[in-house]
Amino acid sequence: MDATDDFHRFLERQAEAEEAMVAGDVAPRLMLWTRNDPVSLLGAWGPNRTGWAEVGPVFEWVARRLGQGTYSDFRYDVEVAQAVGDMAYTVGFERFTSTNPDGSTEPVTVRVTHVYRREAGEWRIVHRHGDLAPVDESPPGGA
Repeated sequence: MDATDDFHRFLERQAEAEEAMVAGDVAPRLMLWTRNDPVSLLGAWGPNRTGWAEVGPVFEWVARRLGQGTYSDFRYDVEVAQAVGDMAYTVGFERFTSTNPDGSTEPVTVRVTHVYRREAGEWRIVHRHGDLAPVDESPPGGA
């Protein structure tokens, strides 16, 4: 992982915030996001929003939805991270287990890309793209 020390510490806080989000607690995530435009979201459950007035309420809705379910074993796996100057990005996966009403479990993998901007000396998330990871249909050995 190629990132400055302060960006690395921010990513540790973000991993904790995302785990709290899966448990239904939105507050830690809200603390990490910018309130300044441009800010955007391409959400895994469909919402595509711009501007904090639209993005913030989506996070609250997602936390309520997650809080009604039974999710466990959360992991935030950052595969690529780079910070250059006052901008940064990450690419990775949020992985957890979902327990269905019948008691069966299934793994959930969300592919996530985040963009970050340093504002007044602090890192803030300014964009998130998340989607449910499809099955890899590429040929064995790569394309």
